Amino acid sequence: MPAPAIFVDTNVFLYAAGREHPLRDACRQLLGRIERGEVVAVTSIEVLQEVLHVLTRRGLRREAVELAQSILDLMAEVLPVRRTEVELACELLAADAALNVRDAIHVATLRGHGIDTIVSADHHFDLIAGIRRVDPAEGAAIR
Repeated sequence: MPAPAIFVDTNVFLYAAGREHPLRDACRQLLGRIERGEVVAVTSIEVLQEVLHVLTRRGLRREAVELAQSILDLMAEVLPVRRTEVELACELLAADAALNVRDAIHVATLRGHGIDTIVSADHHFDLIAGIRRVDPAEGAAIR
């Protein structure tokens, strides 16, 4: 039986592609492991939208498009965000005033697709019941 997929958050891609950062090398190593098939990973259409938004907002339109295309090429699957995920995200937002919208969409997508592990530098995911966050610096431990 294949290993369950992990979900890769936006910040992993941005740190890997960005300028010097303490997590850049770890994020690049994780993406290399995904590319070599050592780790089964997915992301979502919302992550791609976020990558495009962040980089174009910074005036890096060409880089945004290139990174989005490389993510599409790399990932085993890019998950949709369906009506059911948006409905669940709304429930999560109504129940937790501290949860931000993008994190709620990611959590709902994870749950909607039966995934319990997210690789993210975002510590907010540590507070979500049923979600296991793996810091990118620990990416070598992912099996």
